[in-house]
This record gives sequence, C-alpha cells and structure tokens, in this order.
Amino acid sequence: MKAIQLDRFGGTDQFRVVELPAPEPGPGQIRVRVHAAGVNFAETLMRENRYAMTPALPWLPGCEAAGTIDALGAGVTRLAVGQRVAAPLFAAGVFAGGYASEVVIDAALALPLPDGLGWDDAVALQVQGLTALALARHVPVAGRSALVSAAAGGVGGLLVQLLREAGAATVTALAGGPAKCALATSLGADAAIDYRAPDWIERVRAAAGGFGPDVIHDSVGGDFTPAALGLLAPRGNLVVYGALNIQRFAFGVPELLALIFRNQSVTGFALAPLLTPERLHADWRELCALHAQGRLRTVIGARLPLEQAGEAHRLLESRASTGKLVLHP
Repeated sequence: MKAIQLDRFGGTDQFRVVELPAPEPGPGQIRVRVHAAGVNFAETLMRENRYAMTPALPWLPGCEAAGTIDALGAGVTRLAVGQRVAAPLFAAGVFAGGYASEVVIDAALALPLPDGLGWDDAVALQVQGLTALALARHVPVAGRSALVSAAAGGVGGLLVQLLREAGAATVTALAGGPAKCALATSLGADAAIDYRAPDWIERVRAAAGGFGPDVIHDSVGGDFTPAALGLLAPRGNLVVYGALNIQRFAFGVPELLALIFRNQSVTGFALAPLLTPERLHADWRELCALHAQGRLRTVIGARLPLEQAGEAHRLLESRASTGKLVLHP
C-alpha cells in the first residue's frame, strides 16, 4: 500500500511517500480501501513534536478515513466486503495510519455511509463533525447568544450551524478576512466579524446585544482567551478546546477574579473521552441525517493527492485554508 511516513520530527520536508505491506485485519477488525483521508491541525503539531502526545517514529499520520471494506477479520459478521464506511481511527485513541491507501479498524467502530454521502463529506463529518456536535451540547445554548472563533475552519463552520440547530438566539462568527467572514455568514452566522479589525471586540459585544456573548467557543487560546473573558456576559460560559489551546493559553488572577464576581465559568472540552461506541454511532447517524436534510453543510477547502500531504499541512499552517482538507490516495 501507499502511505505517507515521517521518520523524524520537523517540517513537511520530513514526509516521504512509502510502499508498505497492506495491514491485515485481526479478529473483530476490517480493512478499508481508502478513498479519502482527513487532515487535522493537530497532525501539524504532532509532525513537529509539539502536541500533547508524541507519536512513535516512524509515524504514518492521520486519524480518519473513508472508503470501501476489502477484507474482514475473523468473527466480523455485521459488515461486508464492498460496503462503504467511515473509519474513525481516533475513536479508538489511534492517531496514526490515516494517510494511506489502506487502514485497519475495529469493526465495532466502523460507521456505515448513507448512499448520498460522498467520500469527502464522510471525512469532514468525523473529527470535525463529531466535535462540533458534542460542543453544541457541551453547555446550554438554547435562547442564548454564542460566539464561535475560527468560524471558517472545519469545526467552526459546522459549529455555527449546529448551534443554530441547538436553539441559540444569535450566533456570531469570528474569522480572518472578508472571504472567511462571508463564508461564515453563508453558513448561518447572524454576524461575522474580522478578528483583525481594531474594533472587533466592540463589534462582537454589539452583535450580542451590548452585554457580550453568553457562550464563547475558544479554539485559539493565547491573547484571545483574556479578550474572550472580557467579552463574556455575566453568568456566561467559555468553552476551551482545540490543538492550538494546548500550545497557547493565558489565564491568571485577574481572569479568575472576573469569573468569581461575574458568576462565569470556564470549561474544557475533549471529544475522545465522550466517544463510547454507542455514542459514536448515534452521533454519526444524527450528523448524516442533518446533512441529508440540507440542514448541515460541509465545506471542503482543498482536495489533494496523498503525495501532497505536505502541501495540506502548509495550507493549514498558513491559515489560508477553510473547511476540511482532504487527501485522495
């Protein structure tokens, strides 16, 4: 099989295309012939050994794929060769193997694809779709104002839509530049504000009725976090998630005092601990139904051949991309 391999940590020049034996499915597993593999920002940090976990070298990046089953391990009866499935490797805590033409996954975690769901959309609804759906439930948003950072990204664009589905009174999007703001508006944001504008804080506060958002979803960290806390309405919730926040997060005594005297809260979020097999399948069915009904739109920012995995990483790191980046083996 063809795969992307990293032999030492560093830049995208450390990626190389390799030919490896196709993995054999063990008992209770399936092998999937990959038609699309997803690229995630966390993988750019893993490539440089700057993530919360250090992958073992040599490393085949990637934690999500979609394709057709081409082999069954012993004891697998629920699925069949030729069936179209999503392969959420991350659901088993596996963050390796996705940038390849073949992957192996436990049959219990394989997600059947509805007939109308394409390969790229099936990838976009995995890490990012499941994250956005769980985030929309993480704190109550019905009847409240919400702010989404990085709203033109893979999670952000889906989260804008799912917060509306969850009954948010208003959804304000933060994005970088007119094109990304226009995308966020097209996805249903009531207001889309360029965070590079000098008056972005005042504009966010005004969009939330002058009191600031009740719920802020922060995937950025760094300087944004204290600004978000300053914007947060009394009794509001700041939800902290994402690979960037692991790298850059500022929080000190002034922020703690504001939380206390304004009855606010900060809550963390991680998808993996929430994904029991039952929850995974139920959430997947919900996402697929919303997509089929036209109530949830995926945005595919770029489709690249597997050999251009380095270019996909460069696009993510440049902040020039929108939506989901997909590799095609």
